[in-house]
Amino acid sequence: MTVIEAKVHRSSARNARLAFILTAVIIGLLAAVVAASSVHPILGLFIGAAIGTPCGALAWLLVRIWPVLRLLWWWTPEIVLTVAVLTFWVQLANRTPAPVTLVVLVLVVGVPAAVPACRRALVAWTWCLIVRHRLRVCFAQFIIANQSGSLPLILWAKPTPVGERVWVYLRPGLSLADLEGRLDRIAVACHAATALVERASDGNAAYLRFDIKRREVLTATVGSPLVDVIHPDTPTADRPAPVIPTALDLPDVDAPVITLPVQKKPATTSANGSKPAASSAPSDTDDVSDWI
Repeated sequence: MTVIEAKVHRSSARNARLAFILTAVIIGLLAAVVAASSVHPILGLFIGAAIGTPCGALAWLLVRIWPVLRLLWWWTPEIVLTVAVLTFWVQLANRTPAPVTLVVLVLVVGVPAAVPACRRALVAWTWCLIVRHRLRVCFAQFIIANQSGSLPLILWAKPTPVGERVWVYLRPGLSLADLEGRLDRIAVACHAATALVERASDGNAAYLRFDIKRREVLTATVGSPLVDVIHPDTPTADRPAPVIPTALDLPDVDAPVITLPVQKKPATTSANGSKPAASSAPSDTDDVSDWI
């Protein structure tokens, strides 16, 4: 089984060499300039080289083992839990008789398994540990978007009423939009019903929050507090059907009466300047010129 991918291994080696050169040169020159003010410049160069080389080696070591440190970070809860359990068991076995050790073991294992609240809390935190590794598998398999193959940093996880919530810090090459199109695959990998992702910080787009949902909490039947208040012998009465209004009825509002002005027919003149004779016959139709 490959613990560190070959692409990540080559990238860390290249970055470690660059870190060694830059750190050694910069710190060596700064130390040489400071030392040249007190000793000969050539002797200051030797002093700068003596200071810059160890600093560069330290930078090379940190960059080179960063993939291993990140792997240890992913397994930190499991490592701490395993060390604590083994230490407790060794100390208990060395300082107590065998019957007492057996009784303590039964209590430690049996009480969380028998008490529902303890059992649910233990299962919830176990799923948090599992989800962290399942998200790491998702990033390693189909979400990596940068050339060096560096995975996002999975920070912490805690249980929620519907599942788990995980905080993730993205590396350069990924964004929230890249993850929103793969939420269905993330839900499948985490053995969940759905998965949601959103920004966890308004000022940092790389800090995201995953919500892994396994169940719905809004489908339970909720009892009404009025059940114990209302007497069971209280008679019931049928309520009349509500009257649905079909028009507005506003008797208290005085509607103003609007009177339209009467338009007079304009007088027209003939070509010679005289007014035409008025026709005595009534007109059955309106004159279009009255409305123009």
